[in-house]
Amino acid sequence: MSKVAVVTGGTRGIGEAISIALKAAGYTVAANYAGNDEKAKVFSDEHGIAVYKWNVGNAAACAEGLAKVEADLGPVEIVVNNAGITRDGMLHKMTVEQWEEVINVDLNSMFYMTKPLIDGMRARGFGRIINISSINGQKGQMGQTNYSAAKAGVAGFSKALAQETARKGITVNTICPGYIDTDMVAAVPEKVLESIIAGIPVGRLGKASEIAAMVTFLASEEGAFITGATMTVNGGQYMT
Repeated sequence: MSKVAVVTGGTRGIGEAISIALKAAGYTVAANYAGNDEKAKVFSDEHGIAVYKWNVGNAAACAEGLAKVEADLGPVEIVVNNAGITRDGMLHKMTVEQWEEVINVDLNSMFYMTKPLIDGMRARGFGRIINISSINGQKGQMGQTNYSAAKAGVAGFSKALAQETARKGITVNTICPGYIDTDMVAAVPEKVLESIIAGIPVGRLGKASEIAAMVTFLASEEGAFITGATMTVNGGQYMT
């Protein structure tokens, strides 16, 4: 029986590429999504991947959603915490709602998605927890105090949990993508996009498949000696 992997935000953008790559690598994939039912159905029909709808920023919804996945597919052994949102604004204009919504979805979801699975992973002696952060969690970004704070917290969460679980056969790692050629980035005004690309040493946007390839490697047996790491995948835009 193939290992079961859950990918949050798994039907669009980077998450879609991750779901497809994990299925191609032989995993049974459950792709979580938040709201776009039409896109989720098209994705599921096209790729033969089961989709599950819940809000990763809600603890009860995560527990219920994961229980449904495990009832349908079996124990979850790989979780890719990819879902994220932005609610940009300068801090002096940012509302409490903008702050809390981003923190809930982008950071609190790490706990909400991992807590219901961790005991099972520990008991089985195997697990792969792969958390998608961002270049802006490493270097910060004007107008994104909420997003940058959340994404920086993802790396701290991963490093701490990696120490707790290493002897149980569970690895925990972070991937920090740079600017990736997704619909969200494509919507950026052309002149702004040109200036972004000009600041990337390799001279182009990243591909969602390149992030997916890193996820697939970290999920594999070949990635078993990597834990607590922060993988920077940004074309050299920010070097650590």
